[in-house]
Amino acid sequence: MAEAITLEKYLKINDKELAGLIMRIGKIAERISKELPYRRGKANTQNVFGETQLVADKWADEFIIKELRKSGLVKTMISEEQEDVVCLNDKGVFNVTLDPLDGSSNIESNNLVGTIFGIYKKDLPTKGKHQIGAVYILYGPVMTLVYATKNGVNEFLYAGKEFVLKEKNIKLPEPGKLYGIGGLRKDWFPKFRKYIKELEIQGYKLRYGGSFVGDFNQVLHYGGIFAYPSLVGKPIGKLRLFAESNPMAFIIKQAGGASTNGKYSILDINPESINQRTPTYIGNKKLINNLKKIL
Repeated sequence: MAEAITLEKYLKINDKELAGLIMRIGKIAERISKELPYRRGKANTQNVFGETQLVADKWADEFIIKELRKSGLVKTMISEEQEDVVCLNDKGVFNVTLDPLDGSSNIESNNLVGTIFGIYKKDLPTKGKHQIGAVYILYGPVMTLVYATKNGVNEFLYAGKEFVLKEKNIKLPEPGKLYGIGGLRKDWFPKFRKYIKELEIQGYKLRYGGSFVGDFNQVLHYGGIFAYPSLVGKPIGKLRLFAESNPMAFIIKQAGGASTNGKYSILDINPESINQRTPTYIGNKKLINNLKKIL
C-alpha cells in the first residue's frame, strides 16, 4: 500500500514561503473545525454589510487574523467581516483575502460550512487575476483543503492528525452534471431563466446547499455551473468580489474552467471597493461561454 503524501511533504515542491502560509491555513482549519460545535448562535453585532454576525463568524475572523499576524507572512488582509484593509505585518510577503466562515448560517442545521482565502503578492485592492494562489476548506463529513496555484488544483483530506493528498491536478469533468443557483427563481432575469431551463432539459441536476464552498466543491468534482446571478432588485448579486468570487474564479480557471460576471472574467474586474459585490457565474468553460452569449 502506497504511503500517504501529507500536505507538508507535497508542499516542499513549491515556494517555501507560500508553502508556509498554506500549512498555517491548514492548522487554522483544524482549530476552526474543532470549535464549530461550541460557537453557535447570533452575536450582538453587525458586519460591514449590515448583516447580523453569528458567534462563529466573529470568532473565526478574529482567530484567523490573530494567527496570520503571528505567522509574519501576511502584510495586509481584506476580510468579509472587516470594514477596511487590515494591516498585519509590515514585513509580510503576502496579501490575503478572507471569508472566515462561508455559509455560516448552515451551522445551526449542521450543514456545509467553509473558509475561503485568496493569496496575492500585489498590494490590495487589485484585480483577481493577480492572485498567486487560493485555498478553501470544506468542513464536511470529512474536512478537506483545496488549494490552487498556477501549477494546478490539489485536494487534501484531514486524516485525524494531518492533511493527506486525495487528488492532484484536478480538472473539471466534461461536460458536467450539476448546476447550483442562488437567489429566488422568480427574481432571475428572463434570459438567465431560459439558460437554466435548457440545462434542465439536457439533464443537469440541481445541487444547492447555501454554502458557496460546498456548492463549488460539487461542481469541481462533477462538473457543471454554479451561479449567484444578477437579480431583479439586486443587479449586482450577493457574493463579495474579494472574499468569495475572486478566489473561486482563480481555482476554477486552474481546473480548466472559467468565470464571468455576465460580461467578462471575474478575474478581470477592476475593483472599486473592498466590499464590492458581483454577479458570479463559474464552471465548465463551454457552459460559461454559452451563458455569456445568452446574457
